Amino acid sequence: MHTTRRDVLRLGVAVASMTAGLVARSSAETDTGATPPSIRKGDMLYPCTWQHWRTGVAGRARGHHIGRPSSEEEGIRLIRAAVDRGVTFMDNSWDYHDGGSEIRMGKALRDGYRDKVFLMTKIDGRTKSEAAKQIEDSLKRLQTDHIDLMQYHEIIRMEDPDRIFADGDAQEAVLEAKKAGKIRYIGFTGHKDPVVHLRMLDLAAKHRFRFDAVQMPLNVMDAHFRSFQHQVVPVLVKQHIAVLGMKSMADKNILNSGLVTPVECLRYAMTLPTSVVITGIESMEILNQALDVVRTFEPMPPSQVAALLKRTAMVAADGRYEPFKTTAKFDSTARNPHWLG
Repeated sequence: MHTTRRDVLRLGVAVASMTAGLVARSSAETDTGATPPSIRKGDMLYPCTWQHWRTGVAGRARGHHIGRPSSEEEGIRLIRAAVDRGVTFMDNSWDYHDGGSEIRMGKALRDGYRDKVFLMTKIDGRTKSEAAKQIEDSLKRLQTDHIDLMQYHEIIRMEDPDRIFADGDAQEAVLEAKKAGKIRYIGFTGHKDPVVHLRMLDLAAKHRFRFDAVQMPLNVMDAHFRSFQHQVVPVLVKQHIAVLGMKSMADKNILNSGLVTPVECLRYAMTLPTSVVITGIESMEILNQALDVVRTFEPMPPSQVAALLKRTAMVAADGRYEPFKTTAKFDSTARNPHWLG
């Protein structure tokens, strides 16, 4: 997929572990800024300007979820079905299922499928040597000579930005890989606290570097507690950095509140100024649901958004339905510190 930052990118659903990424258009009334118009091709929505590349619906056969189907064949079938229906943004990570998710995706992207997608994966390495090793591992597993978007994974500690940008550490390896043509764009992800994201952006600016994309939890509960939507998204919009939303349902934790439906969760996240909404897909039924939301999508009017936020305000206030913020359950690098190097 040979495109530049200023191209109109033809990206759709993100499929990695089988996570679907949904294209979002926000209403002008949102406090985080409006997203430029999108165009519809068939059932898919695609953003129209370079700062919202990466896609609208990212049927992100998300890296982690793609490793959940019991058979490799089923995972591959899901990825190819998503691509065949317009999903073009693939999400993954070096550490998902001990590399199994990248291996599955690499096999799925054979036979010409690699040329149809925008491929993203993540690394955990904080040292130059570990980051360089993980980049090479990912390229080999994904059976490709380049990654479209490489992201630093789990920027969740206040010291993570310092380690990334220290002399002789991870950023040097990533920039060298980009110079060699192995990486096209650079971003980072995290799920713990918006303060850490803002520190990463500040430290990058001090090093005269601007990220191309930033990934974070964006959902109806986040709006009330340690909110990435309110604290980080406005900064990204102002700096023309792509907004990648994840955890729209928090791996079903938000659905367990009994207050919202999957469709409401996806529509809410897509109404924000997101370039891609990443949602876990591990079955054909879930893929169909995500694509149905895209096919019929219209931004939520302000009255609907207000009603949804009012409904969820009380239970969201203490973060109980966003355990990735309040517990270490989702912190894979905390359980495996050797991945950091």
